[in-house]
Amino acid sequence: MGRASTEGFVAQAAATRLEEPDFSSSKWYFSREEIEKSSPSRKDGIDGKKEAQYRRSYCAYLQELGMKLKMPQIAIATAIVFCHRFFLRQSHARNDRFMVATIGMFLAGKVEETPRPANDVVLVSYALRHKKPITKEVYQRQLRLLLTGENLLLSTLGFDLNVSHPYRPMVLAVRKLAPAFQSSIAQVAWNFINDG
Repeated sequence: MGRASTEGFVAQAAATRLEEPDFSSSKWYFSREEIEKSSPSRKDGIDGKKEAQYRRSYCAYLQELGMKLKMPQIAIATAIVFCHRFFLRQSHARNDRFMVATIGMFLAGKVEETPRPANDVVLVSYALRHKKPITKEVYQRQLRLLLTGENLLLSTLGFDLNVSHPYRPMVLAVRKLAPAFQSSIAQVAWNFINDG
């Protein structure tokens, strides 16, 4: 996605009218049928296969971005959840998924108390995506997108930044297994959880 879609992202931050946030505990749990029926991306002509491909691509991007920023796995996982939630309410057709993911990582760092400076996030994400040096003008534009986009992400999430990760329950469950199985089962469970 090019400059037009990132500029559209900023314009949407100012123009999007969102429903009142639902702060009930089940707010983020949907059946596959509910997701298909109400997907903004589907309404914009993106089929389920393409949307799944987009999700995989931003998850892989977030894993790599998080590693380059030296973020803990919990922050990377939180960024992935923020992106999944964002795209439950906003269309892939109208938003640059990699910019949303970058903003998600920036916000997740704050939420998980492992923040990275906006400057670092802009420079590392740009280098990861474009493989060339960033100009001063492009840097300024990317920084504005990051900071403005954070407001759109927060609004779209209904300012609900609570994410329940399965790491602790997984560790507790693995500890109940026979010691001979703990290591191998823990590794499989860890990989499954972090698959995005």
